Amino acid sequence: MIKHHPLFDTDKVCKLYSDKDGVPIKYVCTSAINGDVKDMDIFYRETPHPEFGNRYFGLFQNARLGVMITNADAIEDLEFGLVENDDGELEYSSHRWDYKQFENGNTIDGGRAYVRGLGYAIYKVKDGEFVKDE
Repeated sequence: MIKHHPLFDTDKVCKLYSDKDGVPIKYVCTSAINGDVKDMDIFYRETPHPEFGNRYFGLFQNARLGVMITNADAIEDLEFGLVENDDGELEYSSHRWDYKQFENGNTIDGGRAYVRGLGYAIYKVKDGEFVKDE
């Protein structure tokens, strides 16, 4: 089980976009892309968006403009270091400066910019799911 720390109510977002687009939408993770420090909630649809062609989209808060949406297809090209927290769940660093440390000695840092820590395994996102990188 992966513990996420979403920015928005992901159930409401999934329902809104599933109803709007007429296809199932699911929450994948909360992560920065391209080494940024700004993370976003990333969602997945099996079929490419008919107008924009992407299967992943990200929602984030912009201080001046409010909630913004962006193409997040790049998420499948990135690595996630996942560590076990003190409750036996897997956690990841969502952005470059999101350092996590647990009493069990595991640590994780770096978001998608780099992976640094103790006790982590590398995962990737494929078709909206986390898979261990073999």
